[in-house]
Formats: sequence, C-alpha cells, structure tokens
Amino acid sequence: MNKKKLSRIDLQKMKTEGKPVAWITAYDFPNAQFAEAAGTDMILVGDSLGMCVYGYSGTVPVTMEQCIVHCEAVRRGAPNTFIIGDMPFLSYQVSVSEAVYNAGRFHKEAGMDAIKLEGGHRVCEQIRAIADGGMLVMGHIGLTPQSTGQLGGFKAQGRTADTARNVIEDARAIENAGAFALLVEAVPPEVCKIIRDTLRIPVYSIGAGVEADGQLMICSDVLGQFQAFTPKFVKKYENLADKSTKAFETYFAEVRNKSFPAEEHTYKMVDGELDKLRQLLNK
Repeated sequence: MNKKKLSRIDLQKMKTEGKPVAWITAYDFPNAQFAEAAGTDMILVGDSLGMCVYGYSGTVPVTMEQCIVHCEAVRRGAPNTFIIGDMPFLSYQVSVSEAVYNAGRFHKEAGMDAIKLEGGHRVCEQIRAIADGGMLVMGHIGLTPQSTGQLGGFKAQGRTADTARNVIEDARAIENAGAFALLVEAVPPEVCKIIRDTLRIPVYSIGAGVEADGQLMICSDVLGQFQAFTPKFVKKYENLADKSTKAFETYFAEVRNKSFPAEEHTYKMVDGELDKLRQLLNK
C-alpha cells in the first residue's frame, strides 16, 4: 500500500503539533526502498555519500553529477517520500545564478522535492534566489562538513556563548532568507532548543539533541556499515559491517571447499536432453 508523501505544509504542521520528524539519508535504490517501507518521513540524499559510498576523506570532492545520479536512484526507490537533494561543494558558492541553476537540476533531472545547502549569512542570497525560483530550500548550520577547513575539522560548534550566538544569528538569517526548514548539526542541545523556539520553520537535528523538531541520521551509521569513524552523536542500530564480512568469509570458504554451489543451486537439463547432447557431440 502506497503511503502519502508529506508536503511542506505537513512538515510545518508536525512542528506545530510537536510531532517529531524521523528521517534518514539514503544513497541508493535498495536503502531508499527499505527506508520508505519502514516509514521514514523524509530522505536526504546527502553529500556524505562521498565518504559512505566513494570512500573520500570528506564531502568536498563530491560532484553535481554524482549527486544527481544518486538522487535519481533514491527517487526510484522511494517514490512516495519527501526527498531532499544535497547541493555539493562549489555548486552554489560561485554565483547566485549558478546556485539557482544547480538547484533546478535536482528538481528537473532527479525529481527532488527540495534541496539543502550549507552555511549561514554567507549563503542567504542564494537561499533567497532559489526560493524565489519556486523551489524549497533547507538550510544547514553548525558543523558544516564542506567547511571543515575553516572549522578546524569535524568539530562541534556553538559551545561558547559567542559561537552559540553566531549559530543562532545564522539560523535567523536563513529563515528570513526564505528557507522552509533548517538542519542543525553538532551543537549543544540548549542552543538547538533556542533555535527551535525562536524560528517559525521546522528545525531538525543531527547531533544537536532531542529538543529539535525531528532527527536525521546517516543510513550507514544506523546500519553500522561506515567504519572510518563514529561521531559522538551516532547510535548504531545494527552492525552490518561485521555481518557482511562474516557472510563473505563463509561464502569464500564454501567455494574453496566445494560445498557451494550445492545441487539445489544448479539448473537441471530437461529429461532425456543430456543423452541427445552426447549423441550430437559424438557425430
């Protein structure tokens, strides 16, 4: 049975009614299917695919073409889910016109419902222009992975009064620029709560505490697939890395000891056809 895709109005109503939005990243057709079947409210096709799929050390190398391809796959896997495409590094920073064009590609080519981009005051002009183009924009502040060089690495933000004030001011600026929602990453829960209570738009957390209007997690973390590092805010609900390794080990062993493939894994010739084949080969 197909579920009803949420809309911006639904998401805003959930904030008003205090109903948390549960959502996740996905990068491929199978995980998108699984997430939709499990009842996710939204999916983000994050540029974290750079690390989780391609093995990059960060998100900076990710390209528009990679993002579009993965967005297309996720859309096919979750046709009835509100899906957000993540704008990669340099797809919106160079110019406002380029930002609008690239945001439009997510909609035209991959069927996205919205896009997300990182940054506060410095990207408000882009947010306003994309929104003026009729597209939904989600902001992203706090720990912004595309800017880890400036931030000094993958570090929590807003832990002092001055830096917390800066995060809160960025949040207000993003709302005023026309964003329909905001993602806050790796800031103290107290700061996220202030932002949630201050803004009219939904405020979602990834590592920013339970007081937000919803929670985002990366699928590779939830499933225990990503092994390079584990952020403090991650809870692994499964350990597919160990299970996958064990499955491969068992398969390789059975091939080597010739217990696989067994008879039940092979196809049989039609009765009598083997004798006919032998006769043909002996002619």
